[in-house]
Amino acid sequence: MSSQGRFAEVYAAAARDPERFWAEAAAEIDWSKPWRRVLDGTRPPFYRWFAGAELNTCFNSVDRHVEAGRGRQNALIYDSPVSQTIARYTFTDLQREVARLAGALARLGVGRGDTVVIYMPMVPQAVFAMLACARLGAIHSVVFGGFAAGELAARIEDCKPKVVLSASCGIEIGRLVEYKPLLDTALTIAKHAPRRCVILQRPQLRAPLVAGRDIDWDEALAGAREHECVPVEATDPLYILYTSGTTGRPKGVVRDNGGHAVALRWSMRNFYGVEPGETFWAASDIGWVVGHSYIVYAPLLNGNATVLYEGKPVGTPDPGAFWRVAAEHDVRVLFTAPTALRAIKREDPGATHMRRYDLRGLRALFLAGERTDPVSLRWARTALGVPVIDHWWQTETGWAITGLCRGVEELPIVDGAAGRAVPGYHVAVLDAAGHEVAAGTVGSLAVKLPLPPGTFLGLWNADAHCLASYYAQFPGYYCTADSGFIDEGYAFVMARTDDVINVAGHRLSTGAMEEVLAAHPDVAECAVWGVRDELKGEVPIGLLVLNANCRRAAPDVVAEAIAAIRDRIGPVAAFKAAAVVKRLPKTRSGKILRGVMRRISNGEPWTMPATIDDPAILDEVAAALKTLGLPLAAS
Repeated sequence: MSSQGRFAEVYAAAARDPERFWAEAAAEIDWSKPWRRVLDGTRPPFYRWFAGAELNTCFNSVDRHVEAGRGRQNALIYDSPVSQTIARYTFTDLQREVARLAGALARLGVGRGDTVVIYMPMVPQAVFAMLACARLGAIHSVVFGGFAAGELAARIEDCKPKVVLSASCGIEIGRLVEYKPLLDTALTIAKHAPRRCVILQRPQLRAPLVAGRDIDWDEALAGAREHECVPVEATDPLYILYTSGTTGRPKGVVRDNGGHAVALRWSMRNFYGVEPGETFWAASDIGWVVGHSYIVYAPLLNGNATVLYEGKPVGTPDPGAFWRVAAEHDVRVLFTAPTALRAIKREDPGATHMRRYDLRGLRALFLAGERTDPVSLRWARTALGVPVIDHWWQTETGWAITGLCRGVEELPIVDGAAGRAVPGYHVAVLDAAGHEVAAGTVGSLAVKLPLPPGTFLGLWNADAHCLASYYAQFPGYYCTADSGFIDEGYAFVMARTDDVINVAGHRLSTGAMEEVLAAHPDVAECAVWGVRDELKGEVPIGLLVLNANCRRAAPDVVAEAIAAIRDRIGPVAAFKAAAVVKRLPKTRSGKILRGVMRRISNGEPWTMPATIDDPAILDEVAAALKTLGLPLAAS
């Protein structure tokens, strides 16, 4: 495929002179002090962008739009089917709410460089809290609402917040999740004690407050003065976002202020193709990186209205929930996870709910978070009649590594591919020795240093751990821990590197097998992983979730799926065992817990993941795996 055209020119410009390229992009951001140098490479691999410059991220996200005369434009649209609430905030409204909360936090002693933990559901006050911290130059650490007490305690202990902002409850389908008991337990576990906890009392449930420590949200705001924006260094941390670590200690990914603002603002127009004033919706949670980048910061930096959705893709009330929100709020670009799309497709394979809504304003659907199977992508493309674009990035990068830059040039979509390397990223496929492999050959995906602006500074107070985790394996590169290949410029992200299995000396991608299984007309979702085998070393097994309208016997579907693997990949795959389950175990962000299932099926010790959406699913999975004759392990 030809790579000539506008995109090729932009990509080449970023590769040829990255400092000039990103300096030009930085002209779209308001700075209170110019940079000394665009790229500071004095301490590789810990590169820094816009060293010496000063700015305020909240000012760039909110105040400058008000000053530019766009204060009456919608900035935040809160849509909560679980509480039957819709509320809209203009940029002027947002400025007022954020400045007042910043004043309340300042009155509690929060200032530049202090840390604040935000443990809240998907409510507008959570967005106000993030921006209020940025306004003060404080560092926020959002913990996914409802996270287990032990995980919350670990994060509080690691980042030592001066204040914790929380709420009385979250709302799930048919139940309330009480946050305050989880917070109270976490604070008995953690050695660090925050100065104060500010609690938002939701009307669905009021929580008891601890005298001397807890303060009601409204009381904290009472009499607070609106606080101005505090300039910070471009290289100062904006936030810490924790991901689960393999050492038992969560990894605190640190994002800066300057590079983050530049990259995310650039990505909205050039990658997602969204113009200021339009509505953008990232159907995720603010507890995850997608929520940080594309619910809160990037749309506001670009002057867009952003949707904050407190609901599910199905069940609130039906599989048409996403399409209702997109139609009602005139969403021009929607970004969600493949798992959400598969859940909708499973419940509504004929897209009958989708056809109830006028989606003529929707220009594109973007997918990321895990690999998108081509079948689901084609289903969405046919049903919606718009481009459906898979793209690939990580918590550490903060924005897309690969994809298709809709705002630069509309390149062809290749089913199964996660697009092309985005300007600023040099993606390579490496073998175990760190050498680049031939096109079409599966290897470890890595990004040549330096990483572009917007990517992580490192890990919070853990430089050595950061070096070992991301930079030691392939010197000069950032190791993504994903495997895949590049063909004619398009990147195919197949699986995490530990999901590439070795069957009788053949390295095989479980992602490629999942692609074959997902193509079966009765299969809604699937997962494949490797189990130990005395003869072959490893063999793959799989779980299948069938479409809601499937009327065929499960054994027949399993037999056809196994035959399809043999036909498409070959007998070398040794794929001979699969079972049908009602659901797959996933994290709350929708990622399938393949690692846990692999440990269970290999008879290895395992622990219940703190991020699991529903622990009861693992009992069903274990029962299904038992029918395959595996040596199961208990937690």
